[in-house]
Amino acid sequence: MPSRGVRPLIRGVRWLSAGLVAGWMVCLAGVVIWSQRDSHEPTAADAIIVLGAAQYDGRPSPVLRARLDHAITLFHAHRAPRLVLTGGHQDGEHTSEAEAGQRYAIRRGVPASAILVETEGRTSQESIRSAAALIRNDSSTGALRPRVLLVSDPFHMLRLDVLARLNGMAPSPSPTRTSPISANPWMALEYVLRESVALPTDVIQELLP
Repeated sequence: MPSRGVRPLIRGVRWLSAGLVAGWMVCLAGVVIWSQRDSHEPTAADAIIVLGAAQYDGRPSPVLRARLDHAITLFHAHRAPRLVLTGGHQDGEHTSEAEAGQRYAIRRGVPASAILVETEGRTSQESIRSAAALIRNDSSTGALRPRVLLVSDPFHMLRLDVLARLNGMAPSPSPTRTSPISANPWMALEYVLRESVALPTDVIQELLP
């Protein structure tokens, strides 16, 4: 049997483990709940932020294309006057995800003057932070707390919402429902589980000095 001095330590470890599991379950539930949310409000935002995904020699991957198509539809519906396309270069690539998205959007009728590109972010956290700076520096916006529509896959919505708020924006979710990820239940589950860990990790990193 454990000695009396060891018992409090064991109890502490048990309570800590229980707390971590409970916290993870809350994050998991939040990711699932936020994945079902969608902003259908007719009021216009200041910008539409599109999170990057893979591209192949300048051609958006099916996942990125689904996000772009949804954002372009929102733009043509006059939900916002700006598209903010995010995503940097992956190792060995010559075109950023944002640049591939920019070419795609222009070919589908979005004026180049209406597009802002963030080409350095390699994580969601970096992309949201840079997108916030781009929008604040855009003279056509001029909003201290810009209203933004967040476009990505459903599993991504809660983390993006929290990161956008921590970076001084007022976000509304607008997930694409046509992504190949959403069409594959097992793949969608895998991303939801990943997101339940990425969410607290990013928030802690964002709050640390």
